[in-house]
Amino acid sequence: MKRNLLTILLAVGAITLTQAQVRPQGGGAADTTRRAPGAALGSGVRAQPKPYNQVITDKALTRKGMITTHKIEDKYYFEIADTTLGRDILVVSRISKSGTEVRAAQGYAGDVIGSTVIRFDKGPNNRIFMRKISFKTYSPDSTTAMYQNLKNSSIQPIAASFNVAAYSPDKNGSVIDVTDYINSDNDIFYFSSPMAKTRFRLGSQLADRSYIQNIRSFPTNVEISTVKTYSLSAATTSGFGGGAPAAAGGAGGSTGSATIELNTSMVILPKVPMKARYADPRVGYFTVGYTDFDLNPQGVKEIDLIKRWRLEPKPQDLAKYKRGELVEPAKQIVYYIDPATPKKWVPYLIAGINDWQKAFEKAGFKNAIVGKMAPTKEQDSTWSIDDARHSAIVYKPSEIANASGPSISDPRSGEIMESHINWYHNVMKLVHDWYMIQTAAVDPRARKVTFSDELMGDLIRFVSSHEVGHTLGLLHNYGSSSTVPVENLRNKKWVEENGHTPSIMDYARFNYVAQPEDNITSKGLYPRIGDYDKWAIEWGYKYLDGKGAGDETATLNKMVIESAKNRRLWFGTESNPDDPHSQNEDLGDNAMKASDYGIKNLKVILPQLPAWTKEPNEGYENLANMYGQLTTQFGRYMGHVAKNVGGIYENPKTVEQAGSIYERVPAATQKEAMDFLNRQLFVTPKWMLTQSILDNIDQNPLEVVSRLQGSTLSRLLSSNTLSKLVAAEATDGATAYKITDLFGDLNNSIFTELKSNATIDVYRRNLQKAYVDKLIAIVKPAAPAPTAVNAVLTGRGGNIPTGLSASQSDVVSVVKGQLRDLDKTIKSAAGSQGDTLSKYHLQDLSDRIEAALDSKKD
Repeated sequence: MKRNLLTILLAVGAITLTQAQVRPQGGGAADTTRRAPGAALGSGVRAQPKPYNQVITDKALTRKGMITTHKIEDKYYFEIADTTLGRDILVVSRISKSGTEVRAAQGYAGDVIGSTVIRFDKGPNNRIFMRKISFKTYSPDSTTAMYQNLKNSSIQPIAASFNVAAYSPDKNGSVIDVTDYINSDNDIFYFSSPMAKTRFRLGSQLADRSYIQNIRSFPTNVEISTVKTYSLSAATTSGFGGGAPAAAGGAGGSTGSATIELNTSMVILPKVPMKARYADPRVGYFTVGYTDFDLNPQGVKEIDLIKRWRLEPKPQDLAKYKRGELVEPAKQIVYYIDPATPKKWVPYLIAGINDWQKAFEKAGFKNAIVGKMAPTKEQDSTWSIDDARHSAIVYKPSEIANASGPSISDPRSGEIMESHINWYHNVMKLVHDWYMIQTAAVDPRARKVTFSDELMGDLIRFVSSHEVGHTLGLLHNYGSSSTVPVENLRNKKWVEENGHTPSIMDYARFNYVAQPEDNITSKGLYPRIGDYDKWAIEWGYKYLDGKGAGDETATLNKMVIESAKNRRLWFGTESNPDDPHSQNEDLGDNAMKASDYGIKNLKVILPQLPAWTKEPNEGYENLANMYGQLTTQFGRYMGHVAKNVGGIYENPKTVEQAGSIYERVPAATQKEAMDFLNRQLFVTPKWMLTQSILDNIDQNPLEVVSRLQGSTLSRLLSSNTLSKLVAAEATDGATAYKITDLFGDLNNSIFTELKSNATIDVYRRNLQKAYVDKLIAIVKPAAPAPTAVNAVLTGRGGNIPTGLSASQSDVVSVVKGQLRDLDKTIKSAAGSQGDTLSKYHLQDLSDRIEAALDSKKD
């Protein structure tokens, strides 16, 4: 399936440039070396290298390292050894300190603003070139004609050119003046793209207010600290990142300036890349990739490599490892805790990191990962959180209610080089609200505006573990929770032993299914590192013999096939819009049963919210927030259920595995989903409309209900759902849940009053109007632009042809038919309706339908 990957060599890796091959061209790379004062050079004449001691004088502040750096007054020099030339260097740029203007656009200390790979090469005429390296294409065998062809077609761009100011005394190194380049606004050391600056409304750099703060050298990296001031552009109407901001100083208005401190880390990559591991869609890992020109003799092949840390046994422990004994890795994975973190939360963050040690034991390693407090200046004056050699959880004074786990990896192999987890202060507000609204019915500790430090610490530990999982390479596993039978979530013994989901990488949050009478403790309510997480770490990190990734493929495939016998080890991607097994915020193997239990708990919580959210001398902001959280949670349940309608299960497989990859949700399950939506949503959920609460938080009950019903109708009547139902009928025939079945169920739920001639209350009138309007929008779009029904109608797995237009599908035909049938029923009911408002409402609906179906008005 895939071939051995020893080392990713770029096609241009061995290019040696001669003077004839490279000539300065107009518009090319700038000469970034300053001319010595008083030097008068003729046209085309370049400054010649000087004796070393005339450039690097005894006034130089010198720091030895990967690249030796020299500071002489306001100039900075790199002394690059010949052994460093041609080496791949990872450049990672971050914000070190941000001002109010940048922070308002969610720019915080530790945020990455650029990442790339560079390489220094010798050029002609005593020059050093800095190339920007791409790894998008690859031909591993240098003996083939393909390698040479790719080499000729993939020359790496020269991003900057430097005159050699002097050669080192031993003639084995070159000194270049980097002052002007570092002071410039370039996309190598700073913002990697114009869009990266647009996000923060930053315009052009203001040179008179920008300067180099410091450059430090270490054995494997160089750290560059700069202060940059940019013009601050007015925000566009599309918001941050939604197009270029108004030009600084021009129309649209510059609104001043913004000053930020930046840190650029230059980290030398391993001379021999880590042995890569091919990705597998059945195990969830982040990836890096390239286009391979050798693996497929009749074309190209897209290759994905998983992102993971280099975790290998020490040579002296290899025999023990192969015998199955746990060994410590040659290099431990270490995460430091930002010194700015409140002290009381540090133990919980560290515990969240260390929780992964058990998972790595499945891969054969003990003490593979550890969390530590960052050293103080007194303990290590050279340690810096901006140093790319150090991974850290960075605590940010932010109102953002979130956390995130990015990582920087070697594009040649997927090796994770470092990670800075973003820990925003307000994440505690997020987990507080989740926990209260999902567990307050069963956990008395959750019935407070301010949780105890112990409870909040436990929640911080869970989030820490989740984000660390991302930085170990793991994707979200939205399908994990669907492998648990719903009733097991109420079984105290079972759920406390196994947890409510097999993966902490799921967005399963907390066990909202557990009922008060179940007496389940926090062990059965919190997420934890589970069976899937341990399996995924074993698959990604287990050390295997073989020279390259291709040698491992068969072994890894067998591991995945064997894991398929245990459904708890299943991976469900977060990007599948069709599979109801893969959803965020859901629990259990049956969304209808789980959501019924969740709603029972919401009904317990709602009457208590005024008491649980009360604070002395405060208003009702807490109550308003938690009421919003409650209705949002209810809306999630509706979404979990609605995804079953037209749903298609996906189970990725290789050809060695039996069964189909795609399977449509059984008609009985879809019918169960529609019955749930009728009794819990379309029958007005008036239990939610406690007037004493609504009167204190300025909420219109009609808007609350309309918002929940409208979003669910939009999903059920989307082109994606309707087209899948049409395709299902073509595939499964009479056993399918058809598009006409959907409309039959909707009509029976939404227009119940027409059969009994009952009064239609205001909530139901709004629901019926919303339903009819959405049907009309399908047959008569408001705008001429392509709409939902004009979208390409495709089945998962190629069960129907792609490219069907609205006129070719049954969607519009069925919707028109539904409107005609509704119009007849509505007219008949209006004539005998005794309630005036109900009658007016029905007459209005009839008018809308007739106008929509009147071809003369088109």
